[in-house]
Parts: sequence; C-alpha cells; structure tokens
Amino acid sequence: MGFLRTMWRFLVAVQLLPALEGGEETLVGGQAVLEGVMMRSPHAWAIACRKPTGEIVTHSEPLERLSEKHPWMAWPVVRGVVTLGHAMTLGFRALKFSGNVALEELQSGEPADAGKKKLEISGWLATVNIVLSVGFFIFMYKFIPLVAATELKRVNPIFGGQIIFNLVDGVIRLALFLLFIWGVSRMQDVHRVFEYHGAEHKTVYAFENGDPLKVAAVQKYTTYHPRCGTSFLMTVMILCIGAYTLVPVTTFWARFAVRIALLPVIAGLSYEIIRFAAKHRGSLFALMTAPGLWLQRITTQPPADDQAECAIAALDEAMALEKQRGGELVIA
Repeated sequence: MGFLRTMWRFLVAVQLLPALEGGEETLVGGQAVLEGVMMRSPHAWAIACRKPTGEIVTHSEPLERLSEKHPWMAWPVVRGVVTLGHAMTLGFRALKFSGNVALEELQSGEPADAGKKKLEISGWLATVNIVLSVGFFIFMYKFIPLVAATELKRVNPIFGGQIIFNLVDGVIRLALFLLFIWGVSRMQDVHRVFEYHGAEHKTVYAFENGDPLKVAAVQKYTTYHPRCGTSFLMTVMILCIGAYTLVPVTTFWARFAVRIALLPVIAGLSYEIIRFAAKHRGSLFALMTAPGLWLQRITTQPPADDQAECAIAALDEAMALEKQRGGELVIA
C-alpha cells in the first residue's frame, strides 16, 4: 500500500507540476515536491526533503543557463518557451528525487534482503507518468471543452459564432481546471504539497527582500507570489480565449489542431506577461495575473515551521553552489 500511495502522490504531483513550478532564469524560484522543496538559482538547483525521522536530505547540482550559450534563446516569447520547458524538466527530476526518497524510507524498516529489488521510480515508470500527464492535460483542457462547445452549437446556433464559441470553450476549460484544483486540494497528501508550495513562496520573498533566511523571518511573508506557476496557468487559459478567436477555422479537428499548435506561442506570451506584471504591479498586465493570485489561496497553504526550514535548506544549498560557480543574481 505504501508503494501505491507514493506512486499516486507522484502522479498527481506531476499533473500539478505547471501550477507548482515558477520558471525564471534571472531570479530565484522553486517548486514544491513530495515532503520537500526544490529551489533554483540561475546556475544551480537544490532540493531538500524531510524524512519521517525528521532528517532533511539534500541534493544539489549546477545548472547551465541556456540563454548564455544560445543568445537567440533570450529573445522575448522564445525565452519563455525555453525557460518553461527547462523548468518543467528540472521540476520533474526534483519530483522523481523526492519520490525515491519516500520509497527508500518505506524500505528502511524492512529486513535486508540481498535478492530483493530496490523500490524506486525507474526511467520507464517516469516516462509512463509523463505520457499519462500530457494525455490527461490534452484530453481534459483541450478535447473535452471543444466537444462540449461543439455540442452546444448544435443545440443552439447562437453558440456557433466565432467569439461566442471560443468564449464558451474557454469558460468550460477554466471550470474544469478550477474543479480539478479544488478536488485534489481536498486530498491530505496534496494539501501537504501545497503547504510546501507556500513555504517555497515565503522563502523566495524573504530572499528577494534581503531578510536573513531564518524561519521567523520567512514566516512573516505571504504565500502568494506573482511569478507562481498557478498565475502562469491562469494567464495561459485567459489568453487562449482570445488567441483561438483570432484563427478563422470552423471544423472540429481544425480547431483541435489549432489548440495544440498555439500552445508554445501562448505559453511564451504568458511568460512575458507574468514577468512584466511581477515588476510592474500597477500595470494593466498585473490585472491579468490577478486571478492566478486569487487561485493561490488553494494552491499555496501556510506552512509549518519545519516545512519552511526545508525550503530554507534548499535555497541555502542552491545559493552555496551558485556562489561557487561565480554566479550573480539580479534582483529587480
């Protein structure tokens, strides 16, 4: 049962990965994982997971900043797609590490058996999780809303207009997304992930404001952060409505193809909006990111002190490696 529960937690966390991850090349950011936090600086990343014994397990690695190797990857919109893709890859590795820590802990109390295979999230198992998550995303947020809007158009021609059709499609997509987030938040294991998500945000805020990375200093900050992946996802869904309306296709499969093809463009534009809004809180773009901040009332929860301690440990590890590599952060 312990193995199945861990795999279920891992699968749900992978599906939530875009909402938990904040991609940014020039600032610190992070992600909640299973019983821990991953923190990332421009040239390093680190993860800290707490075992049931209370011990914190850490791991850190250097990072290559892609835009430094390939200048075209720093172009607006393009940098968003590249950075987010890199962040998702790193986030999945962090989740896999935390999952393996949990599985290792399950076996720690069992008698040693030389012939018994070690439980871990293998490469093929991770691949299956990715395929299931991508398939779930496309089916839930692209296929089902399009089918529902198409059926409504058949019931009443008023829903057949380009603007109305895509507006209805977008509302259904948002409703499904909000229902999914609310539903999984009721699970105790996911609620703990959201608490670690809150710990990550608080720690990032403390760092950005130059406060000492101590539990008391970290805990005074809010859990809502404008560069959160939750805000990014909400911005993507809002932009989708307008983007799909601009493409004059009317058949079901043409519309479905457009929804898949435009994903990188919409993701890149959303990244730029989130980046700009985080620096200009009084701008019109900041209003677009407001729904994402509201949704963080669900996807982030107040952490306990030991959870904040995990986030601090992860950031300390990442910053130590960042300094070893001569990295310099730009807080702006």
